[in-house]
Amino acid sequence: MRMQMMGWLGPLAVLIALQNPVVRTPHGDPDLQGVWNFATATPLERPGELAGKDVLTDREAAEFEVEIRENASADRREDPARGDGSPSVTSAARSTAAALSPELRFAYNNFWYDENRTKFVETKRTSLVVDPPDGRIPALTAAARDRQAAARARARGRTDGPEDRGISERCLVGFNSGPPMTPSYYNNNVQIFQSPGYVALLNEMIHNVRVIPVARSPHAPSAVRQLTGDSRGRWDRDVLVVETTNFTDKSAFRGASEKLRLVERFRRVDRNTLLYQFTIDDPDTWTRPWTVEFPMRKTADRIYEYACHEGNYGMFNILSGARAEERPQGKP
Repeated sequence: MRMQMMGWLGPLAVLIALQNPVVRTPHGDPDLQGVWNFATATPLERPGELAGKDVLTDREAAEFEVEIRENASADRREDPARGDGSPSVTSAARSTAAALSPELRFAYNNFWYDENRTKFVETKRTSLVVDPPDGRIPALTAAARDRQAAARARARGRTDGPEDRGISERCLVGFNSGPPMTPSYYNNNVQIFQSPGYVALLNEMIHNVRVIPVARSPHAPSAVRQLTGDSRGRWDRDVLVVETTNFTDKSAFRGASEKLRLVERFRRVDRNTLLYQFTIDDPDTWTRPWTVEFPMRKTADRIYEYACHEGNYGMFNILSGARAEERPQGKP
Protein backbone atom coordinates (compact mmCIF):
# COMPACT_ATOMS: atom_id res chain seq x y z
CA MET A 1 0.00 0.00 0.00
CA ARG A 2 2.83 2.38 0.86
CA MET A 3 4.57 1.85 -2.50
CA GLN A 4 1.21 2.25 -4.29
CA MET A 5 0.72 5.66 -2.64
CA MET A 6 4.25 6.66 -3.63
CA GLY A 7 3.42 5.81 -7.21
CA TRP A 8 0.50 8.23 -7.12
CA LEU A 9 2.85 11.00 -5.94
CA GLY A 10 5.35 10.46 -8.73
CA PRO A 11 8.96 9.28 -9.16
CA LEU A 12 10.50 12.25 -7.31
CA ALA A 13 8.41 11.60 -4.19
CA VAL A 14 9.42 7.94 -4.31
CA LEU A 15 13.10 8.89 -4.53
CA ILE A 16 12.85 11.38 -1.63
CA ALA A 17 10.96 8.91 0.56
CA LEU A 18 13.50 6.16 -0.08
CA GLN A 19 16.47 8.45 0.53
CA ASN A 20 15.00 10.01 3.68
CA PRO A 21 12.92 7.40 5.49
CA VAL A 22 11.30 8.60 8.72
CA VAL A 23 13.51 7.63 11.64
CA ARG A 24 11.41 6.40 14.56
CA THR A 25 11.88 5.95 18.29
CA PRO A 26 11.55 2.49 19.88
CA HIS A 27 7.97 3.45 20.81
CA GLY A 28 7.10 4.29 17.18
CA ASP A 29 7.03 8.09 17.06
CA PRO A 30 9.10 10.07 14.54
CA ASP A 31 12.52 10.53 16.13
CA LEU A 32 13.33 14.22 16.70
CA GLN A 33 15.99 13.59 19.31
CA GLY A 34 19.40 15.19 19.33
CA VAL A 35 21.03 18.60 19.66
CA TRP A 36 19.86 21.08 17.02
CA ASN A 37 21.34 24.45 16.14
CA PHE A 38 19.06 27.22 14.86
CA ALA A 39 21.45 30.15 14.36
CA THR A 40 21.28 31.99 11.05
CA ALA A 41 22.10 35.31 9.41
CA THR A 42 18.72 35.43 7.72
CA PRO A 43 16.74 38.26 9.33
CA LEU A 44 13.39 37.63 10.98
CA GLU A 45 11.75 40.27 8.80
CA ARG A 46 12.65 41.08 5.21
CA PRO A 47 14.83 44.21 5.13
CA GLY A 48 13.27 47.21 3.44
CA GLU A 49 16.10 47.18 0.91
CA LEU A 50 14.88 43.76 -0.31
CA ALA A 51 11.17 44.57 -0.54
CA GLY A 52 9.53 42.36 -3.17
CA LYS A 53 12.54 40.02 -3.34
CA ASP A 54 11.63 36.65 -1.82
CA VAL A 55 14.86 34.76 -2.50
CA LEU A 56 18.52 35.61 -3.04
CA THR A 57 20.73 34.05 -5.65
CA ASP A 58 23.71 32.01 -4.48
CA ARG A 59 26.00 34.93 -5.26
CA GLU A 60 23.81 37.42 -3.37
CA ALA A 61 23.57 35.11 -0.35
CA ALA A 62 27.38 34.79 -0.29
CA GLU A 63 27.69 38.59 -0.43
CA PHE A 64 25.21 38.92 2.43
CA GLU A 65 27.23 36.50 4.56
CA VAL A 66 30.48 38.40 3.92
CA GLU A 67 28.90 41.66 5.07
CA ILE A 68 27.45 39.99 8.18
CA ARG A 69 30.80 38.45 9.11
CA GLU A 70 32.57 41.79 8.76
CA ASN A 71 29.99 44.03 10.42
CA ALA A 72 28.53 41.77 13.12
CA SER A 73 31.91 40.65 14.42
CA ALA A 74 32.30 41.24 18.16
CA ASP A 75 36.05 41.60 17.63
CA ARG A 76 35.44 44.76 15.63
CA ARG A 77 36.05 47.80 17.79
CA GLU A 78 35.05 50.49 15.33
CA ASP A 79 31.45 51.16 14.39
CA PRO A 80 30.16 48.80 11.70
CA ALA A 81 29.22 49.96 8.23
CA ARG A 82 25.60 51.08 8.08
CA GLY A 83 23.04 50.38 5.41
CA ASP A 84 22.18 53.38 3.26
CA GLY A 85 18.64 52.29 2.45
CA SER A 86 19.38 51.58 -1.19
CA PRO A 87 17.71 48.50 -2.75
CA SER A 88 20.82 46.34 -2.52
CA VAL A 89 22.01 43.21 -0.77
CA THR A 90 24.96 45.13 0.71
CA SER A 91 22.74 47.70 2.41
CA ALA A 92 20.31 45.01 3.61
CA ALA A 93 23.12 42.97 5.15
CA ARG A 94 24.64 46.00 6.86
CA SER A 95 21.26 47.00 8.29
CA THR A 96 20.77 43.43 9.54
CA ALA A 97 24.22 43.36 11.16
CA ALA A 98 23.62 46.70 12.88
CA ALA A 99 20.42 45.34 14.43
CA LEU A 100 22.05 42.21 15.86
CA SER A 101 21.95 42.93 19.60
CA PRO A 102 24.10 46.08 19.44
CA GLU A 103 24.21 46.28 23.23
CA LEU A 104 26.16 43.01 23.26
CA ARG A 105 28.70 44.10 20.66
CA PHE A 106 31.42 44.96 23.18
CA ALA A 107 30.33 42.57 25.96
CA TYR A 108 32.40 39.62 24.67
CA ASN A 109 34.74 38.83 21.85
CA ASN A 110 33.75 36.83 18.80
CA PHE A 111 34.84 33.52 20.33
CA TRP A 112 31.64 33.41 22.41
CA TYR A 113 29.20 33.97 19.59
CA ASP A 114 27.60 31.34 17.37
CA GLU A 115 29.50 31.06 14.08
CA ASN A 116 26.32 29.92 12.31
CA ARG A 117 24.77 33.35 12.90
CA THR A 118 26.69 34.51 9.82
CA LYS A 119 25.18 31.89 7.50
CA PHE A 120 22.08 32.30 5.35
CA VAL A 121 19.36 29.63 5.39
CA GLU A 122 19.71 27.09 2.59
CA THR A 123 16.48 28.19 0.90
CA LYS A 124 18.02 31.68 0.42
CA ARG A 125 14.74 33.25 1.57
CA THR A 126 15.19 36.88 2.56
CA SER A 127 13.21 36.56 5.79
CA LEU A 128 12.29 33.93 8.35
CA VAL A 129 8.73 35.25 8.22
CA VAL A 130 7.02 33.21 5.51
CA ASP A 131 3.50 34.54 6.04
CA PRO A 132 2.50 37.28 5.28
CA PRO A 133 4.15 36.86 1.88
CA ASP A 134 5.93 40.22 2.14
CA GLY A 135 8.12 38.76 4.91
CA ARG A 136 7.08 41.42 7.42
CA ILE A 137 5.39 41.07 10.80
CA PRO A 138 1.84 42.45 10.58
CA ALA A 139 0.98 45.83 12.02
CA LEU A 140 0.18 46.22 15.70
CA THR A 141 -3.36 46.94 16.77
CA ALA A 142 -4.08 50.32 18.36
CA ALA A 143 -4.59 48.62 21.72
CA ALA A 144 -1.19 46.91 21.44
CA ARG A 145 0.57 50.18 20.63
CA ASP A 146 -0.98 51.82 23.70
CA ARG A 147 -0.17 48.82 25.89
CA GLN A 148 3.46 48.66 24.81
CA ALA A 149 3.97 52.41 25.18
CA ALA A 150 2.62 52.24 28.73
CA ALA A 151 4.89 49.29 29.52
CA ARG A 152 7.98 51.09 28.23
CA ALA A 153 7.19 54.22 30.22
CA ARG A 154 6.55 52.22 33.37
CA ALA A 155 9.70 50.11 33.21
CA ARG A 156 12.18 52.72 32.00
CA GLY A 157 14.95 53.05 34.56
CA ARG A 158 13.10 51.39 37.44
CA THR A 159 15.58 49.85 39.90
CA ASP A 160 13.63 49.53 43.17
CA GLY A 161 14.28 45.79 43.14
CA PRO A 162 15.07 42.91 40.78
CA GLU A 163 11.37 42.59 39.94
CA ASP A 164 11.63 45.87 38.03
CA ARG A 165 14.12 44.40 35.58
CA GLY A 166 13.27 42.24 32.57
CA ILE A 167 12.99 38.47 32.91
CA SER A 168 15.99 37.87 30.63
CA GLU A 169 18.09 40.27 32.68
CA ARG A 170 16.99 38.33 35.78
CA CYS A 171 18.00 35.03 34.12
CA LEU A 172 14.48 33.60 34.28
CA VAL A 173 13.76 33.06 30.57
CA GLY A 174 16.24 33.31 27.71
CA PHE A 175 15.78 35.91 25.00
CA ASN A 176 15.90 33.29 22.22
CA SER A 177 14.53 30.17 23.95
CA GLY A 178 10.92 31.26 23.82
CA PRO A 179 8.56 29.79 23.19
CA PRO A 180 8.81 30.37 20.33
CA MET A 181 12.51 29.86 19.61
CA THR A 182 14.20 32.55 17.52
CA PRO A 183 17.82 32.80 16.29
CA SER A 184 20.09 35.10 18.25
CA TYR A 185 23.75 35.93 18.92
CA TYR A 186 24.63 32.87 21.00
CA ASN A 187 23.22 29.77 22.74
CA ASN A 188 21.20 28.82 19.66
CA ASN A 189 20.94 25.14 20.57
CA VAL A 190 18.05 22.99 21.70
CA GLN A 191 18.20 19.34 22.73
CA ILE A 192 15.11 17.22 22.20
CA PHE A 193 14.27 14.18 24.32
CA GLN A 194 11.38 11.78 23.74
CA SER A 195 9.64 9.14 25.79
CA PRO A 196 6.22 7.50 25.39
CA GLY A 197 3.68 10.31 25.73
CA TYR A 198 6.15 13.16 26.25
CA VAL A 199 8.64 15.39 24.42
CA ALA A 200 11.10 17.58 26.34
CA LEU A 201 12.86 20.61 24.86
CA LEU A 202 16.05 21.68 26.64
CA ASN A 203 17.20 25.10 25.46
CA GLU A 204 20.83 26.03 25.94
CA MET A 205 19.84 29.58 26.84
CA ILE A 206 19.31 29.65 30.63
CA HIS A 207 18.93 25.83 30.47
CA ASN A 208 15.16 26.18 30.17
CA VAL A 209 13.21 22.91 29.79
CA ARG A 210 9.68 22.46 28.45
CA VAL A 211 8.13 19.07 29.16
CA ILE A 212 5.27 18.65 26.68
CA PRO A 213 2.57 15.97 27.02
CA VAL A 214 1.92 14.46 23.61
CA ALA A 215 -1.71 13.50 23.92
CA ARG A 216 -5.04 15.14 23.31
CA SER A 217 -5.22 16.44 26.87
CA PRO A 218 -6.79 19.79 27.77
CA HIS A 219 -4.76 22.86 28.65
CA ALA A 220 -4.47 23.97 32.24
CA PRO A 221 -7.30 26.24 33.48
CA SER A 222 -7.04 29.78 32.12
CA ALA A 223 -6.27 31.10 35.61
CA VAL A 224 -3.01 29.12 35.61
CA ARG A 225 -0.40 31.33 33.89
CA GLN A 226 3.26 30.48 33.31
CA LEU A 227 6.27 32.33 31.90
CA THR A 228 6.61 29.78 29.09
CA GLY A 229 2.89 29.10 28.80
CA ASP A 230 1.12 25.75 28.90
CA SER A 231 2.14 23.44 26.03
CA ARG A 232 0.24 20.45 24.66
CA GLY A 233 1.48 18.33 21.76
CA ARG A 234 0.06 15.92 19.21
CA TRP A 235 1.31 14.10 16.14
CA ASP A 236 -0.05 15.05 12.73
CA ARG A 237 1.40 12.14 10.77
CA ASP A 238 5.16 12.78 11.01
CA VAL A 239 4.88 16.36 12.32
CA LEU A 240 4.92 17.23 16.01
CA VAL A 241 2.39 20.01 16.57
CA VAL A 242 2.65 21.91 19.86
CA GLU A 243 0.02 24.42 20.95
CA THR A 244 0.92 26.79 23.79
CA THR A 245 -1.45 29.12 25.64
CA ASN A 246 -1.73 30.52 29.19
CA PHE A 247 1.16 32.97 28.90
CA THR A 248 1.73 35.80 31.34
CA ASP A 249 2.18 39.49 30.58
CA LYS A 250 5.77 39.22 31.87
CA SER A 251 6.92 36.90 29.09
CA ALA A 252 5.16 38.76 26.29
CA PHE A 253 6.82 37.66 23.03
CA ARG A 254 7.47 40.85 21.05
CA GLY A 255 4.83 42.59 23.16
CA ALA A 256 2.13 39.92 22.82
CA SER A 257 -0.83 39.81 25.20
CA GLU A 258 -1.79 37.00 27.56
CA LYS A 259 -4.18 35.80 24.86
CA LEU A 260 -1.32 34.70 22.60
CA ARG A 261 -1.91 31.32 21.00
CA LEU A 262 1.30 29.80 19.69
CA VAL A 263 1.39 26.79 17.37
CA GLU A 264 4.81 25.20 16.70
CA ARG A 265 5.55 22.46 14.19
CA PHE A 266 8.60 20.19 14.17
CA ARG A 267 9.31 17.96 11.17
CA ARG A 268 12.45 15.95 10.56
CA VAL A 269 13.31 16.51 6.92
CA ASP A 270 16.37 14.24 6.93
CA ARG A 271 18.90 12.88 9.40
CA ASN A 272 20.55 16.26 9.88
CA THR A 273 17.70 18.72 9.35
CA LEU A 274 14.72 19.60 11.53
CA LEU A 275 12.24 22.05 10.02
CA TYR A 276 10.81 24.36 12.69
CA GLN A 277 7.76 26.51 12.09
CA PHE A 278 5.65 28.60 14.41
CA THR A 279 2.48 30.63 13.99
CA ILE A 280 1.61 33.59 16.21
CA ASP A 281 -2.09 34.28 16.71
CA ASP A 282 -2.95 37.17 19.02
CA PRO A 283 -5.75 39.46 17.76
CA ASP A 284 -5.17 41.77 20.74
CA THR A 285 -1.68 42.55 19.43
CA TRP A 286 -1.42 41.99 15.66
CA THR A 287 -3.88 42.64 12.88
CA ARG A 288 -3.50 39.08 11.58
CA PRO A 289 -1.66 35.83 12.43
CA TRP A 290 1.89 35.42 11.14
CA THR A 291 4.22 32.48 10.56
CA VAL A 292 7.96 31.94 10.80
CA GLU A 293 9.92 28.98 9.41
CA PHE A 294 13.58 27.97 9.46
CA PRO A 295 15.68 24.78 9.50
CA MET A 296 17.62 23.53 12.50
CA ARG A 297 20.84 21.64 11.87
CA LYS A 298 21.89 18.62 13.89
CA THR A 299 25.19 19.09 15.69
CA ALA A 300 27.56 16.75 17.51
CA ASP A 301 28.22 19.50 20.07
CA ARG A 302 27.03 18.94 23.61
CA ILE A 303 24.97 21.37 25.64
CA TYR A 304 26.53 22.42 28.92
CA GLU A 305 24.71 24.29 31.65
CA TYR A 306 24.45 27.99 30.93
CA ALA A 307 24.67 29.33 34.49
CA CYS A 308 23.23 32.77 33.83
CA HIS A 309 22.26 33.69 37.38
CA GLU A 310 25.26 32.31 39.25
CA GLY A 311 27.76 35.11 39.52
CA ASN A 312 25.30 37.60 38.00
CA TYR A 313 27.13 40.62 39.38
CA GLY A 314 25.41 42.80 36.80
CA MET A 315 22.14 42.68 38.76
CA PHE A 316 23.94 43.38 42.04
CA ASN A 317 25.75 46.34 40.50
CA ILE A 318 22.58 47.79 38.97
CA LEU A 319 20.72 47.72 42.27
CA SER A 320 23.66 48.81 44.45
CA GLY A 321 24.38 51.66 42.03
CA ALA A 322 20.76 52.81 42.28
CA ARG A 323 20.96 52.76 46.07
CA ALA A 324 24.14 54.81 45.93
CA GLU A 325 22.44 57.41 43.76
CA GLU A 326 19.59 57.66 46.26
CA ARG A 327 21.89 58.54 49.16
CA PRO A 328 22.44 62.24 49.94
CA GLN A 329 25.60 63.56 48.30
CA GLY A 330 28.72 63.03 50.40
CA LYS A 331 27.28 60.28 52.61
CA PRO A 332 28.77 56.75 52.45
